[in-house]
Amino acid sequence: MRRLVQAPNLAIATLWVHALREDGVAASVQREYLGAAAGQLPPDQCLPEIWIEDEAQFALAERLLHELQHRPQRRWQCSCGELVEGGFEQCWQCGAMMPPA
Repeated sequence: MRRLVQAPNLAIATLWVHALREDGVAASVQREYLGAAAGQLPPDQCLPEIWIEDEAQFALAERLLHELQHRPQRRWQCSCGELVEGGFEQCWQCGAMMPPA
């Protein structure tokens, strides 16, 4: 096992691990419950970590995590006329889904 990265919180760590697993990388969250010790231990020692189980998948995991963290934001015009920006895939005005690129 090899540590890939520290996550800022448990929700993001879980999201990252789930995304890595969907792409076939065996990953797990470590230190997921250590946040309760914050104050007793240094804060940087209480953050959750993402660990890769197979060393051969480490480079792939780094690339996938980088892609996940740097997803392009798309700006699109909905058929109802609303301009939708950011990572939203559904119009907040009418509920229509983003058209394919």
